[in-house]
Amino acid sequence: MKLFVSFLLALLTATAAVSVRAEKADSQKPTNIEADQMAYDDVKQINTFTGNVILTRGTLIMRANKLIVTQDPAGYQHATLLAPQGGLATFRQKRDGPGDQWVEGQAERIEYDGRAELVKLFSKAKMRRLEGTRPTDEVEGEFISYDSRAEFFSVNNTANGSSKPGGGRIKAVIQPRTEAKPGEQKDKQ
Repeated sequence: MKLFVSFLLALLTATAAVSVRAEKADSQKPTNIEADQMAYDDVKQINTFTGNVILTRGTLIMRANKLIVTQDPAGYQHATLLAPQGGLATFRQKRDGPGDQWVEGQAERIEYDGRAELVKLFSKAKMRRLEGTRPTDEVEGEFISYDSRAEFFSVNNTANGSSKPGGGRIKAVIQPRTEAKPGEQKDKQ
Protein backbone atom coordinates (compact mmCIF):
# COMPACT_ATOMS: atom_id res chain seq x y z
CA MET A 1 0.00 0.00 0.00
CA LYS A 2 2.42 2.53 -1.32
CA LEU A 3 -0.19 4.97 -0.51
CA PHE A 4 -0.65 8.37 -0.15
CA VAL A 5 1.30 9.47 -0.14
CA SER A 6 2.37 11.53 -0.86
CA PHE A 7 -0.08 13.02 -2.85
CA LEU A 8 -0.86 16.08 -5.24
CA LEU A 9 -1.90 19.65 -6.46
CA ALA A 10 -1.91 23.30 -9.31
CA LEU A 11 -4.10 25.86 -11.40
CA LEU A 12 -7.68 25.79 -12.71
CA THR A 13 -7.96 22.49 -14.59
CA ALA A 14 -4.20 22.41 -14.56
CA THR A 15 -2.03 19.41 -13.94
CA ALA A 16 1.46 19.18 -12.58
CA ALA A 17 4.12 16.54 -12.38
CA VAL A 18 5.65 16.34 -8.94
CA SER A 19 8.16 13.93 -7.45
CA VAL A 20 6.19 12.64 -4.47
CA ARG A 21 6.91 9.01 -3.75
CA ALA A 22 5.75 7.18 -0.68
CA GLU A 23 8.23 5.58 1.66
CA LYS A 24 8.96 2.26 -0.12
CA ALA A 25 9.58 0.44 3.15
CA ASP A 26 5.95 1.10 4.20
CA SER A 27 4.69 -1.49 1.70
CA GLN A 28 6.49 -4.21 3.68
CA LYS A 29 4.99 -3.18 7.03
CA PRO A 30 1.84 -4.58 8.62
CA THR A 31 -1.34 -2.50 8.49
CA ASN A 32 -2.76 -1.68 11.93
CA ILE A 33 -6.28 -0.32 12.29
CA GLU A 34 -7.97 1.00 15.41
CA ALA A 35 -11.67 1.88 15.47
CA ASP A 36 -14.73 1.85 17.71
CA GLN A 37 -16.36 -0.91 15.65
CA MET A 38 -15.57 -3.37 12.83
CA ALA A 39 -17.80 -5.48 10.56
CA TYR A 40 -16.38 -8.07 8.14
CA ASP A 41 -18.19 -9.74 5.25
CA ASP A 42 -15.99 -12.71 4.25
CA VAL A 43 -18.12 -13.61 1.21
CA LYS A 44 -17.91 -10.11 -0.31
CA GLN A 45 -14.40 -9.43 1.07
CA ILE A 46 -15.52 -6.12 2.64
CA ASN A 47 -14.17 -4.89 5.95
CA THR A 48 -15.84 -1.80 7.47
CA PHE A 49 -14.36 0.13 10.39
CA THR A 50 -16.33 2.95 12.05
CA GLY A 51 -15.74 5.51 14.77
CA ASN A 52 -12.45 7.35 15.22
CA VAL A 53 -10.62 5.15 12.71
CA ILE A 54 -6.81 5.31 12.73
CA LEU A 55 -4.84 3.29 10.17
CA THR A 56 -1.06 3.05 10.43
CA ARG A 57 1.37 1.29 8.13
CA GLY A 58 5.00 2.23 8.64
CA THR A 59 5.13 6.02 8.33
CA LEU A 60 1.59 6.23 6.89
CA ILE A 61 -1.12 7.48 9.24
CA MET A 62 -4.73 7.84 8.06
CA ARG A 63 -7.67 9.11 10.11
CA ALA A 64 -11.38 9.01 9.29
CA ASN A 65 -14.79 8.37 10.75
CA LYS A 66 -15.31 5.36 8.50
CA LEU A 67 -12.95 3.12 6.51
CA ILE A 68 -14.17 0.55 3.99
CA VAL A 69 -11.57 -1.91 2.70
CA THR A 70 -12.31 -4.34 -0.13
CA GLN A 71 -10.06 -6.90 -1.74
CA ASP A 72 -10.32 -7.92 -5.39
CA PRO A 73 -9.81 -11.54 -6.58
CA ALA A 74 -6.15 -10.80 -7.34
CA GLY A 75 -5.59 -9.72 -3.72
CA TYR A 76 -5.30 -5.98 -4.29
CA GLN A 77 -6.86 -3.76 -1.66
CA HIS A 78 -9.09 -0.76 -2.27
CA ALA A 79 -9.89 1.64 0.56
CA THR A 80 -12.41 4.43 1.03
CA LEU A 81 -12.04 6.83 3.95
CA LEU A 82 -15.02 8.96 4.93
CA ALA A 83 -14.87 12.04 7.12
CA PRO A 84 -17.02 12.66 10.15
CA GLN A 85 -19.97 15.03 9.63
CA GLY A 86 -18.49 18.47 8.98
CA GLY A 87 -14.90 17.15 9.20
CA LEU A 88 -12.21 15.79 6.92
CA ALA A 89 -10.46 12.45 6.47
CA THR A 90 -6.66 12.86 6.61
CA PHE A 91 -3.41 11.09 5.79
CA ARG A 92 0.27 11.75 6.35
CA GLN A 93 3.25 9.77 5.05
CA LYS A 94 7.01 10.10 4.78
CA ARG A 95 8.31 10.43 1.24
CA ASP A 96 11.22 8.45 -0.16
CA GLY A 97 14.39 10.41 -0.60
CA PRO A 98 16.91 12.29 1.46
CA GLY A 99 15.93 14.41 4.43
CA ASP A 100 12.74 14.77 6.41
CA GLN A 101 10.20 14.90 3.52
CA TRP A 102 6.46 14.30 4.08
CA VAL A 103 3.19 14.51 2.22
CA GLU A 104 -0.18 15.04 3.82
CA GLY A 105 -3.70 15.46 2.55
CA GLN A 106 -7.30 15.87 3.57
CA ALA A 107 -10.75 15.67 2.02
CA GLU A 108 -14.30 14.66 2.82
CA ARG A 109 -13.66 11.35 1.03
CA ILE A 110 -10.36 9.68 0.12
CA GLU A 111 -10.19 6.62 -2.16
CA TYR A 112 -7.14 4.44 -2.70
CA ASP A 113 -6.73 1.80 -5.43
CA GLY A 114 -3.90 -0.58 -4.47
CA ARG A 115 -3.67 -2.14 -7.92
CA ALA A 116 -3.23 1.16 -9.78
CA GLU A 117 -1.52 2.92 -6.85
CA LEU A 118 -3.95 5.77 -7.40
CA VAL A 119 -5.27 8.09 -4.70
CA LYS A 120 -8.33 10.30 -5.19
CA LEU A 121 -9.45 13.06 -2.83
CA PHE A 122 -13.04 14.29 -3.15
CA SER A 123 -14.61 17.54 -1.82
CA LYS A 124 -12.58 20.13 0.06
CA ALA A 125 -9.41 18.36 -1.11
CA LYS A 126 -6.04 19.68 -0.04
CA MET A 127 -2.51 18.26 -0.23
CA ARG A 128 0.87 19.56 0.70
CA ARG A 129 4.47 18.48 0.68
CA LEU A 130 6.68 19.29 3.63
CA GLU A 131 10.36 19.36 4.48
CA GLY A 132 10.20 18.72 8.21
CA THR A 133 7.40 21.05 9.26
CA ARG A 134 7.97 23.62 6.50
CA PRO A 135 5.47 23.42 3.61
CA THR A 136 7.14 23.33 0.19
CA ASP A 137 4.10 23.01 -2.08
CA GLU A 138 0.38 23.06 -1.45
CA VAL A 139 -2.68 22.58 -3.66
CA GLU A 140 -6.41 22.57 -3.05
CA GLY A 141 -9.55 22.07 -5.09
CA GLU A 142 -12.69 20.00 -5.10
CA PHE A 143 -10.93 16.94 -6.58
CA ILE A 144 -7.31 15.77 -6.55
CA SER A 145 -6.05 12.62 -8.28
CA TYR A 146 -2.54 11.31 -7.58
CA ASP A 147 -0.85 8.50 -9.50
CA SER A 148 2.13 7.43 -7.39
CA ARG A 149 3.64 5.23 -10.14
CA ALA A 150 3.79 8.06 -12.68
CA GLU A 151 4.39 10.68 -9.97
CA PHE A 152 1.62 12.77 -11.49
CA PHE A 153 -1.31 14.60 -9.96
CA SER A 154 -4.14 16.76 -11.20
CA VAL A 155 -6.49 19.17 -9.46
CA ASN A 156 -9.98 19.99 -10.67
CA ASN A 157 -12.69 22.44 -9.64
CA THR A 158 -15.57 19.96 -9.29
CA ALA A 159 -15.83 16.99 -6.94
CA ASN A 160 -16.51 14.54 -9.80
CA GLY A 161 -13.03 15.04 -11.27
CA SER A 162 -14.01 17.26 -14.18
CA SER A 163 -13.52 20.97 -14.50
CA LYS A 164 -16.02 23.50 -15.67
CA PRO A 165 -16.03 27.25 -16.07
CA GLY A 166 -17.52 28.87 -12.98
CA GLY A 167 -17.16 25.63 -11.01
CA GLY A 168 -14.83 27.20 -8.50
CA ARG A 169 -11.12 27.81 -8.45
CA ILE A 170 -8.22 25.64 -7.49
CA LYS A 171 -5.33 27.08 -5.53
CA ALA A 172 -1.64 26.27 -5.59
CA VAL A 173 1.29 27.59 -3.59
CA ILE A 174 4.67 26.57 -4.98
CA GLN A 175 7.64 27.62 -2.88
CA PRO A 176 10.91 28.63 -4.55
CA ARG A 177 13.59 25.97 -4.46
CA THR A 178 16.98 26.87 -3.12
CA GLU A 179 19.97 24.80 -4.11
CA ALA A 180 22.82 24.50 -1.63
CA LYS A 181 26.25 25.28 -3.05
CA PRO A 182 29.03 22.78 -2.36
CA GLY A 183 30.10 23.18 1.27
CA GLU A 184 26.93 25.13 2.20
CA GLN A 185 23.89 23.91 4.04
CA LYS A 186 20.48 24.22 2.38
CA ASP A 187 18.37 27.16 3.62
CA LYS A 188 16.03 25.94 6.40
CA GLN A 189 13.57 28.81 6.65
